[in-house]
Amino acid sequence: MNQTIKKADNYFLKTYNRYPIVLESGEGVYLVDDAGKKYLDFAAGIGVFALGYQNKKYNEALKTQIDQLIHTSNLFYNKPSAEAAEKFIQVSGMEKVFFTNSGTEAIEGALKIARKFYFNKTGSPAGEIIAMDHSFHGRSMGALAVTGQPKYQEAFGPMMPNIKFAQFNNLASVKEQINEKTCAILMETVQGEGGLYPTTAEFLSGVKKLCEEYDLLLMLDEIQCGMGRVGEMFAYQAYGVIPDVVTSAKALGCGIPVGAFAARGKAAAVLEPGDHGTTYGFNPLAGAAVEVVLDIYEQTALLNHVKVVSSYLEAKLDELVRDYPGVKERRGMGLMQALELDRPVADVIAKAQELGLIIITAGPNVLRFLPPLVIEKKQIDEMIGILKVCLD
Repeated sequence: MNQTIKKADNYFLKTYNRYPIVLESGEGVYLVDDAGKKYLDFAAGIGVFALGYQNKKYNEALKTQIDQLIHTSNLFYNKPSAEAAEKFIQVSGMEKVFFTNSGTEAIEGALKIARKFYFNKTGSPAGEIIAMDHSFHGRSMGALAVTGQPKYQEAFGPMMPNIKFAQFNNLASVKEQINEKTCAILMETVQGEGGLYPTTAEFLSGVKKLCEEYDLLLMLDEIQCGMGRVGEMFAYQAYGVIPDVVTSAKALGCGIPVGAFAARGKAAAVLEPGDHGTTYGFNPLAGAAVEVVLDIYEQTALLNHVKVVSSYLEAKLDELVRDYPGVKERRGMGLMQALELDRPVADVIAKAQELGLIIITAGPNVLRFLPPLVIEKKQIDEMIGILKVCLD
């Protein structure tokens, strides 16, 4: 372990403060380090491994595709990405999709749709985008510009211009920012890194109406909250609202690096050949991953399972709020939950790791719970038991 950590610290750019654990394998909802220690995983690679580890059908599909064809470039067609696109459109309610390599690249594509949409209407590239305070959309320069947390931006300015910020779940603050240059409103349906705050139904429907009234694009970032995490394939489906543009990643490939931005209606025909591109996006391996993930979701009725176990998780976390004065609040949706404490949570996370539990943060005082979607009630009980020891 020490050799691996030393080698990584010697050669990696120092952009992460990593936990001193070297993970080597996984099985189901458990991870194992290089010393053989087992951990119950309530982070899922930050919401990525929805199907858990060593899902046989998933692994076999990828092995088959690796032996057949991994990459072609976008100069040619391939069947897996076409099949994946069809399935994604069916479950999302969108019309057109572009597969990227990551979530932040999906945000970049969505921003280009918004700017081109305004350019097509006015002939000007100066369209303004309204984003939300406390949001997080990624660390590339465009995604950083629409991230409503100055701590991520201050060393990298000036940011991309024509970005305004409104208060999440405050419709009046959004309306105040709209003017003749506004082209789109971007928001997470459930804020993740900002502390696990779901949108209210009134806010989302109100933003949708503003977009319709002023001819703006509603763009929803579902990179973390989508792909079944709240009990619907996409969180906006729980609200009965459909956006003009949606971004996806994380559990979309369940470990294979793949993201997507998709559009419908007036947003679907904005980009033309030459407006956007990618070398690795749409490759057969990524397509095979998306295709098999969506197949498994359907065949195993995974969304129904999430609804059942998430209600159980919420109830168990609510008990901690009731029984522990230092636990101030539970919030979240589905299997995307948080506990806010009255103090920093670093010591709780360290103790949890010592006892064989992986949980992560969503702010200095916030514990975040993002287990694989295949988690069972008995494993929730196991997690709660360990967490009680940590809180004690």
